[in-house]
Amino acid sequence: MAKITFMGAGSTVFAKNVLGDSMLSPALHDAHIALYDIDGVRLKESKRILDTLNTNLNSGQATITAHLGPASRRAALRSADYVVNAIQVGGYKPGTVIDFDVPKRYGLRQTIADTLGIGGIFRALRTIPVMLEFARDMEAVCPDAWLLNYTNPMAMLTAAMCRATAVRTVGLCHSVQCCADGILNHLEMRQDVKSL
Repeated sequence: MAKITFMGAGSTVFAKNVLGDSMLSPALHDAHIALYDIDGVRLKESKRILDTLNTNLNSGQATITAHLGPASRRAALRSADYVVNAIQVGGYKPGTVIDFDVPKRYGLRQTIADTLGIGGIFRALRTIPVMLEFARDMEAVCPDAWLLNYTNPMAMLTAAMCRATAVRTVGLCHSVQCCADGILNHLEMRQDVKSL
């Protein structure tokens, strides 16, 4: 039985999508899914939704546990095979708002402040220390696990983990499939791809 630990499980829609897909994979039907977050209300909501998915789509085969706050983080990570990282340090307010407002105040306009530019650097500087804490815990309780990082700025965070830790890390982006489809449509290549 594989163990998947989801860091930032209070991101209910994202957790539902990633873990719902995981439960539909035959190799993961009986997985232990450990949900971790620092927000108890959001964690409870995510667990309720995932319990329902597990019952309705997976015949209740998965084991789903919830772990709240830093004191329970190692328990959530212990013996994990895969750790999905989907955290946001600083929240929308003030975090994301600052990522846009401070550069704008100095004449720097950016459309995507969570992945690049000065806003992305702000976000990386807030997030890297938290991820290094996760890495120390992973090195202690699940040293062979893969960290699947979805948190932005994905490239900066993945590079930091690869350079500063022993954790096997892969950076992923859930927008790739949507962006690829949009680009192909814009280039009028959609028919060519469908015919392959």
